[in-house]
Amino acid sequence: MPSDPLAPLLDLADVAPAFEQARAAVDSAMRNRVLRRSGGQVAAEVALRTSVASAALDTHGFDLEGVRAGVVTDPVVHGALRATAALDGLTATWTRAPRQVLAKLHTLVARDVVPAAELGRPVDPQAAPRLAALAELITGGTTVPVLLQAAVVHAELLALKAFAGPNGVVARAAGRLTLIAGGVDPRGLLAMDVGHRSREPEYVGSANAFATGTPDGIRSWLRHYAAAAERAAEELTEVCETATDRG
Repeated sequence: MPSDPLAPLLDLADVAPAFEQARAAVDSAMRNRVLRRSGGQVAAEVALRTSVASAALDTHGFDLEGVRAGVVTDPVVHGALRATAALDGLTATWTRAPRQVLAKLHTLVARDVVPAAELGRPVDPQAAPRLAALAELITGGTTVPVLLQAAVVHAELLALKAFAGPNGVVARAAGRLTLIAGGVDPRGLLAMDVGHRSREPEYVGSANAFATGTPDGIRSWLRHYAAAAERAAEELTEVCETATDRG
């Protein structure tokens, strides 16, 4: 049997405890009683917040209330919203044909940003081997915790810069899709990109560190990702409280 390529990551200092703590925080937030009666309302609010945060991380930052009111016409913001809305319908295909899903996500995100001929197609042929390796992981090549899988998917796609235009929005959507498909966040309630945006300098620095491929660089990213997941859990709780106040 081939060894699990991601298993050694759990041996990096403090990584396993950080992910255990993050998963506990996520699971606790998912048990909020408000979700029983207002789950749809909460999911819609989370989708809005995480889409706006993701676009902002690609330097397309706009006021949340402006986006909510429909007065923001920025194409990257609207692409992020389209990708988030599509995630549930892409869940089953993700674990069978991830490259097909990545092409679809890029088309949704970048259709008003890059030429039509570039939509859904990796722009760097040298990225093909790593994309193939990533696809193998997504289709069952690893058994590490899903949060860790999502962290690697997200960071690898950032590092590869495989898609033209807002590649980061695609990477973040793919990371969230991994959480949904893996059962950590089956209803799409975890605003991961709000967590990343709240720690943006660390997000950028640790993503760049991951791209070096060194153990310290990878560890930096994984610890950031675990902290962002905890912040996303806090955001879910805050949204639930807001839904209670409105109710």
